[in-house]
Amino acid sequence: MNTSGAALQYGDIAIATPVVLAPMAGITNTAFRRLCREYGGGLYVSEMVTSRALVERTEESMRLIGHHESEDIRSVQLYGVDPKTISEAVTMLVAENRADHIDLNFGCPVPKVTRKGGGAALPYKQDLFAAIVNSAVKAAGNIPVTVKMRKGIDADHLTFIEAGKSARDAGVAAVALHARTASEYYSGNADWTAIHELKDQLRDVQVLGNGDIWSASDAIRMMRETGCDGVVVGRGCLGRPWLFADLQAAFEEYARDPKSNKAIDPVQPTLGQVAEAFKKHAVLLVEFFESEERACRDIRKHVAWYFKGYPVGGEFRASLAQVESLQQMDDILGTIDWLAPYPGELAEGPRGRLGGAKVCALPENWLDSRELVGDQRKVLLEAELGVSGG
Repeated sequence: MNTSGAALQYGDIAIATPVVLAPMAGITNTAFRRLCREYGGGLYVSEMVTSRALVERTEESMRLIGHHESEDIRSVQLYGVDPKTISEAVTMLVAENRADHIDLNFGCPVPKVTRKGGGAALPYKQDLFAAIVNSAVKAAGNIPVTVKMRKGIDADHLTFIEAGKSARDAGVAAVALHARTASEYYSGNADWTAIHELKDQLRDVQVLGNGDIWSASDAIRMMRETGCDGVVVGRGCLGRPWLFADLQAAFEEYARDPKSNKAIDPVQPTLGQVAEAFKKHAVLLVEFFESEERACRDIRKHVAWYFKGYPVGGEFRASLAQVESLQQMDDILGTIDWLAPYPGELAEGPRGRLGGAKVCALPENWLDSRELVGDQRKVLLEAELGVSGG
């Protein structure tokens, strides 16, 4: 229970702005986290890493859990399907002083994960879910552990209330709910009423809401409508690291007066300011990857998000999406009108993965029992293979 007066309290960690950057595979590496933190406060979580890959100390898993010296709260998200392996991974993070906060991912809806029983499919196996969370909390000691999950597999197989209570009983610091089922993927509208229901059931633990926060006003509206303690922001910040400035300003006003309708002045960058942020993101990626070539390959996927709505033309977008060096990037960015103003609604709203609703891929007979049966444990262990990073 938070009694510190801070917006969020994870163990000894006080988080003044109740905003969490959602772990996103291939996105929330050190470079992007550092860029976002320059704009506003909150908790910035690493990309997801599988517990097995971490225990095996694979090169990529060790890179994913790395933090820059400026990151004062080293937050790592773990994904796992086996209590013993999760315990070993958490023990390693604690013993080697590699994390100040650990988040457990039970919300991944990707078919390659759920068809093996992992991700958002796992909480359906209630005893296994409880065992994983309990083992992580026990191994973490004084390091706070949180859980991120979805509503359930589909509308007929909801697990979030039961899983939330189980996580609370295990001693987690907070539970975050992405208010969609696995079968909904990223489609439609998030069901914020589920966040309200979870908060109503878990009055003695912090509850965070996730889903459809595209602006600071969305975040405040979620707080008011659901009673949640904080928000988790994912796709809304893609290509918009300055969203965290808006969020901080909005929450400062909210803390002053939760009923205030005073509007904040959102950041509305010119095209030149967007270009500068894009270039800085690339430079930080060079430092992260220790490779200009790899950094340029990685930044390409951010082009559409950064320049969404701006009048730059298809040729510019195509050229930047094939950039091979920072010098070439400078040349391309030099062709646009840096004084072009913020385009308003054209630059706002949904971005990132959408995808329609679909039947959640599951192991054979997964829904027949809330316990693991037959070969399901063997199948489940395959859910961690090759999934490091998402």
